[in-house]
Amino acid sequence: MSNLLGLRRLVIGMSVHRPVRRLSTMSPPFSPILSVQPTRALVDEKLKVVVENLPPGSPVTLHSLHHSEDEDYWEAYGHYVSDFRGIVSVAEDLSFGGTYTGKEDMGLLWSMRPVPGSRKGLRLRKMNICSPLLFNISVYSGHVTEGFREETPLTSALIERWYMAPGVKRIDIRERGVRGTLFIPPGPGPFPGLLDMWGGGGGLIEYRSALLASHGYVSLAMDYFRSQELESAELEFKYFETAFNIIKEHPQVNPDRVGIFGLSLGSLVTMHVAAESTIVKPRCCICVSGSHFYPHDRTLKEVIMEPMTNSHRVRVDENNHHIWRDLWKELLSDPSKKVDVGKINCPILLVNGQDDQNAPADECAEDIAHLMNAAGNGHLLTRVLYPDTGHLIEPPYSPHCRASNFRVAAVAEKTVTLLWGGQTKPHSDAQEDSWKKILSFLQQNLYSSTSPRAKL
Repeated sequence: MSNLLGLRRLVIGMSVHRPVRRLSTMSPPFSPILSVQPTRALVDEKLKVVVENLPPGSPVTLHSLHHSEDEDYWEAYGHYVSDFRGIVSVAEDLSFGGTYTGKEDMGLLWSMRPVPGSRKGLRLRKMNICSPLLFNISVYSGHVTEGFREETPLTSALIERWYMAPGVKRIDIRERGVRGTLFIPPGPGPFPGLLDMWGGGGGLIEYRSALLASHGYVSLAMDYFRSQELESAELEFKYFETAFNIIKEHPQVNPDRVGIFGLSLGSLVTMHVAAESTIVKPRCCICVSGSHFYPHDRTLKEVIMEPMTNSHRVRVDENNHHIWRDLWKELLSDPSKKVDVGKINCPILLVNGQDDQNAPADECAEDIAHLMNAAGNGHLLTRVLYPDTGHLIEPPYSPHCRASNFRVAAVAEKTVTLLWGGQTKPHSDAQEDSWKKILSFLQQNLYSSTSPRAKL
């Protein structure tokens, strides 16, 4: 609520349902008009930002500001010059400077970064998906680079970006020992289903599941990493099988069309379950920034701690950010430390970045392909590898996070600043492209016809 109030104070009197007009400091007859459409949208929908009624050839700065749930401010901005008609179109015109350059229709979102003077190691993530992300889009006279909050904009508009579309149901799951949140698309169904698992930081992360439900998939965001409750590898494995069956048995789910979606550690679990379970038979799997390291008969805590025996291989960059990529490399040569991916018998999509500094994701993808080809199931594997892309490959237009503070769930008292990798522009392009490929892969394997899609 404080986020909402904070941004609304910046644009007193504004409506989020239509573009806002304000008098500028420019001489009459010029009164700039800012249009941002749509004003309410899902986070993966594109914006159209246009400024009209400027003097021809006028330098202006377009600026976006977000007040996060953690009470931090994030911003992005681009420098433009109006054309002979007095118009700036973000999709059609060049940004000559700022947090992004060139023709970038979504640069005001994906290039966001903490404002100067912010705390170190921040990462922008939405935890309360029942409320929108709010962005204040403003126009300033001239090419401004700092002090935006002290300047008066020529005009502003407030927009909402949602992970959860209208009609999507959010249901807390505390069933058969499984903890999580189930998201169900609007309509009677039946729908395909997905088990959605995040990484080694633990906790219940809901935003991707909410977005998947907005695209027509019943999705269970699972809280699975609490080792004090699952004290054996056997109990952990049954936990994943039970979670999969909760989705499969739901009356609004087509039981023959259930897949698994994992990121980082979640990808590792995805492959492990798909290869070893006699109960879980996923229709397809998606693994983002994942590896296939899973020593036999180990708990997840033990799996995470395994590479820590190679702690002498931890490197740091010039900012003292930890690089964990090399911790895992020695495991590549030991078959007993890896998932037997030759047993996977469903289509699997691997999405990795070549600049992943947290795990050797590209080497792992190559090894997975080699093992699957040797087992005769290589035809089931689709690989997508992006240059200059790091570990945290998020839904599109999410700000690139090159490094952030991270608490290892297996070692609760240990917090470090991890280098995830990637360069902002190519990483952001990879997020947009990979999401399209992910949705296409899911439609191909979980839907027999065109998938429904909720609209705001």
